[in-house]
Amino acid sequence: MGLLSGKKILVMGVANKRSIAWGCAQVMEEQGAEIIYTYQNERMKRGVSRLVEDDNRLVECDAANDESIQQAFKTVKERFGKVDGIVHAIAFAKKEELEGSILNTSRDGFALAHDISAYSLIAVAKYGKDILNNPASIVTLTYFGSERVIPSYNVMGIAKASLEASMRYLARDMGEDGVRVNAISAGAVRTLAVTGIHGHSDLLKISKERTVDGQSVTTKEIGGLCAFLMSDLSTGVVGDVIYVDKGVHLI
Repeated sequence: MGLLSGKKILVMGVANKRSIAWGCAQVMEEQGAEIIYTYQNERMKRGVSRLVEDDNRLVECDAANDESIQQAFKTVKERFGKVDGIVHAIAFAKKEELEGSILNTSRDGFALAHDISAYSLIAVAKYGKDILNNPASIVTLTYFGSERVIPSYNVMGIAKASLEASMRYLARDMGEDGVRVNAISAGAVRTLAVTGIHGHSDLLKISKERTVDGQSVTTKEIGGLCAFLMSDLSTGVVGDVIYVDKGVHLI
């Protein structure tokens, strides 16, 4: 019997085997959970299909489109019934705005980063209420760039700050339905998202040097916290940003 035996978890945001979302999914599956995955479009589906053999567990969902979210959750409910948790691992910003000065951020780029990276959590929670059990858990992924100025992180850092604030308000408003909402502030990991940041190699190197043991955090370690937050052991944890970065935020 694992920590999540009998639970069904919806994971949104797996791009490939290096994704933090994939690391979370793997640990949760090891702990007994049945995992359902969303993918943005047919192009993105190809990457997820290489990891998940059962196509029935793959559901199309464009987090930038309310109708797509509603349809995806309707499909999930029809195939699997209600679920016990949702992992929100969705973020995007224009690559050209993840370098240089924050003054280079365009109005459209600012709006896009906030729409995909922050508002999508509110939309997922809004339409996800119908498919969540009581109790249930929503976990989103954030990064230290929401609190400190990280080179080239720029508009994504501001969007992550918005995401964290959104998480806290959702935690307040969804508590009466038995849904707890939290965020994991993951350390720097070589993912597809990170490689879109100018100078990402230096960022990863510096982050590794600042860990307490000189070793970078792994997606499995991040997944361990995600599994805990999805479990009934975490029913008292609400509205928190919890670090899994091997102490980088301490220095």
